[in-house]
Amino acid sequence: MVDRKLLLLMALALTGGSFACRATQPAPAKEISADTWAVVDGREIKKADVDKAYQRAKDSSQVLSPDEEMTAKLSLLNDLIVQDILLSKASALKVEVPQADVDTAYSNASKNIADEAFQKELSQRGLTPADVREGLRRELLTEKVITQEVSSKIAVSEQDVQDFFNANRAQFNIAEESYHVAQIVVTPVRDARVGNRTGDDATTPQAAAAKVQMLMERLKAGASFRDLAVGYSEDPESAPRGGDLGLIPLSQLRQAPPPLRDAVLGKEAGAVNVATSNGAYALMLIVAHEPAGQRDLSMPAVRDGITQTLRGRKEQLLRAAYLTAVRSDAQVVNYLARRLVESKGAMPGAPLSPATPPAK
Repeated sequence: MVDRKLLLLMALALTGGSFACRATQPAPAKEISADTWAVVDGREIKKADVDKAYQRAKDSSQVLSPDEEMTAKLSLLNDLIVQDILLSKASALKVEVPQADVDTAYSNASKNIADEAFQKELSQRGLTPADVREGLRRELLTEKVITQEVSSKIAVSEQDVQDFFNANRAQFNIAEESYHVAQIVVTPVRDARVGNRTGDDATTPQAAAAKVQMLMERLKAGASFRDLAVGYSEDPESAPRGGDLGLIPLSQLRQAPPPLRDAVLGKEAGAVNVATSNGAYALMLIVAHEPAGQRDLSMPAVRDGITQTLRGRKEQLLRAAYLTAVRSDAQVVNYLARRLVESKGAMPGAPLSPATPPAK
């Protein structure tokens, strides 16, 4: 489980000196230490915080140059800034995560790995079980804020469904036998762009295999395929739609790579099969097997499919808007980015004076 999402800001008050206020000069601005990499609404994010997040997220099999490592840390710092803002929101909204949920997330993170091997991996990364639990707690808490502030407020009306059907009637006239398919993608390498809700990204073959097993076990326990796709699929295009790929004609499926073709063709609606190729996995859900012909809103599958599509679109839009809005409302200074720019990438270790007005 990779800890991903955070942001940061800092307000600096600089007052110009008029004659009337010379008698009471403001205290000198506080020097920003080299270990302070960002400030969000007065809350500091330290170098150690980013280093710890990096140790959790990095691919231990991959050797990065100093510049590549700093690029990764700069990205993680931006994630931590966002997370900090959401954690502050959680406190204001009195949103909490039960300890049992943290325990479950920790068990899932270490599942299918011998305890000795797991502890060795943590030791090599300079982490403790408490570090991992705290990262998971923060991750769960920020997602709970998003659920309360965004997901729970999305509504799809009957008129929305009717309008969508009227505007897209042709697509409900199926020209040939087709399969309605959804997917959850898991790859064994770090993905440049992960579009899932949790930011989870398997980065090794072992992590990918363990993640697939975890997902299959959760499906067997009754978890929603759509929710798992939104939360864990590593395909940035389909994850926000709950993995939905829509209708795939039979002729197109027959031309697909054998692992994908065999995971779909001839399978019953509701079945989930795993296709694998070159260490990557795709959990394929057969939503429906549709004969050729016209569909209409009297069919529950059509109505439910439209509702899910519209809900997914609204959630993707509102989630992006909400995160943008809370980021804009916060006061953030990214001192790491400022130092890198001013030093032309040399990353000086000297303290930084906050004399320059912060920019959002």
